[in-house]
Amino acid sequence: MVTNNLFSPLPQDLSSEVFETLAQGSNVRIERIVSMGHSTADNQWYDQDDHEWVILVQGSATVQFADSPTLTHLSPGDYINIPAHTKHRVASTDHNDITIWLAVHYQ
Repeated sequence: MVTNNLFSPLPQDLSSEVFETLAQGSNVRIERIVSMGHSTADNQWYDQDDHEWVILVQGSATVQFADSPTLTHLSPGDYINIPAHTKHRVASTDHNDITIWLAVHYQ
């Protein structure tokens, strides 16, 4: 059995967000997302076929939902469950520190 660590190794090149699948099965995919100052392009929305449960492990982020004018601010330990086809975008991530997310995509 191999032991891995969510915090290392972290990507050296963060010119774009890094998505890494940690485990997957027929109805689930678990991924680590590493961000630093990244956001979803203006007027672009994620509209995913699967549900997504995501927890912010390190850093900070702000998520915007298309059906709400209110921004959702996330700090370490905060998590949200995003139902399939709920349009959302990452409005911002911390510019001064690495942000680490753990996302579980499921049906």
